[in-house]
Amino acid sequence: MTENTRYEVVVVGGGAAGLSAALVLGRARRRTLVVDAGEPRNAPSAHMQGYLSRDGMPPAEFLAVGREEIARYGVELVRDRVVDATRDAGGDADGDGNGDRDGNGDFTVVLAGGRIVRARQLVVATGLKDELPPVPGLAERFGRDVLHCPYCHGWESRDLPTGVLATSALSVHQALTVTQWSKDVRLFLHEVSESELTYQDLRRLAAAGVAVVPGEVAELVLTDDRLTGVRLADGTVHAREVLYTAPRAVPRNDLLVRLGAELRETPFGSYPVIDERGLTSVPGLWAAGNASGFAEQVVNAAGRGYRAGAAINGELLMADLDAAVGV
Repeated sequence: MTENTRYEVVVVGGGAAGLSAALVLGRARRRTLVVDAGEPRNAPSAHMQGYLSRDGMPPAEFLAVGREEIARYGVELVRDRVVDATRDAGGDADGDGNGDRDGNGDFTVVLAGGRIVRARQLVVATGLKDELPPVPGLAERFGRDVLHCPYCHGWESRDLPTGVLATSALSVHQALTVTQWSKDVRLFLHEVSESELTYQDLRRLAAAGVAVVPGEVAELVLTDDRLTGVRLADGTVHAREVLYTAPRAVPRNDLLVRLGAELRETPFGSYPVIDERGLTSVPGLWAAGNASGFAEQVVNAAGRGYRAGAAINGELLMADLDAAVGV
């Protein structure tokens, strides 16, 4: 069904950041729509950690509670995907004569299901996706005993024989960090050559008791649906019960690119240039959560969403007052 419904704010993405922004906006009595494609980054995880009062909560349960909360304040949520968005030229798409001053109709948003909506402000909270190294067994175990974040999973896997699969020289830092939770750590260099490790790297690894294992990893060894080892290309098997790796982060920034937001290059992908509130270089366009940066844990993403929601309400309030007095 094709519509042309107008909202004050459309939030693209129904994860922690998007729902948090929507909660603030709903409580501020702003007509808000959340468009959720249902692809949370932490879906493979059975639990999330480090969120005060929500420590150990399953991610799916967390999102379900969030959806219930925003519904109390009249926020609409649809299961759909945004396939296109434009910022309306001329700034008076709703024809109210106020031009850009009130922000009405600034964005036209097209959903995969055919619906078209308009928004005064647009929040992109689409997050990112993780691309894992193509090692047999790795993707199937991700979020179980193949992990990426010791702050998320270290306590639950403490004191177990642990491996770190190197995806770059930056994996040295990951291996060193993991030793906070296990003193039996082996760094599998995989496709990283020993020459890429600096003298300081080697000294720190030795001081932390991390064994460096050269050679390519061929596959994971599983027994009774659990990780029991890492097999190298030469056939050698290292008994391990936990394996950390750093996936390649792929920001879901297509919408931001399409709308002309300025991006900054980082070692973890391209992310929008934003101010402290989350506003991008495009007026009315906001980014929150992992759409704004790589290292946003759930609690941080929720905080980013809250900050953006409050800032948007203030922007809309001042724009309406200025329009009323003809500024």
